[in-house]
Amino acid sequence: MTIAFDEFLRVDIRVGRIVAARLNPAAIKPAFHLQVDFGPEIGVRHSSAQLTVHYTEDSLIGRTVVAVINFPPKRIAGVKSEALVLGVPDPAGAVVLLGPDQDVPLGGRMF
Repeated sequence: MTIAFDEFLRVDIRVGRIVAARLNPAAIKPAFHLQVDFGPEIGVRHSSAQLTVHYTEDSLIGRTVVAVINFPPKRIAGVKSEALVLGVPDPAGAVVLLGPDQDVPLGGRMF
C-alpha cells in the first residue's frame, strides 16, 4: 500500500528523552510505564511500552527515543498512553528502540 507524502506528514514523530520508567504490574504482557520529555513546547508525555526483553528501568532513563505524539491517548493497563515510542523487532520479535545517533534538541520533528 502506498500513501501520499502529505499523509506521511500528518504523523507527528518527535524526539524525546525518557525521564522515568517503571514496570507496570497491571500489564498482561510485561511492559514499562514511561515518562518521556519532549521539550518545553510539548512537555512530558506518558507511554506504555513492551520493552522488557532488552531494557531495564535503569537502562531506559536518559535514553533518547522517537515517538508518535499525535495519536489520540489510549488507556493501556491503567496507563494513559499519550505517545507511541517507536522500535523495530529483533530476530525473535522483541522490541529494539529507535533513536537518533547524535545529540538533537528534544521535541525535534522527524522529516
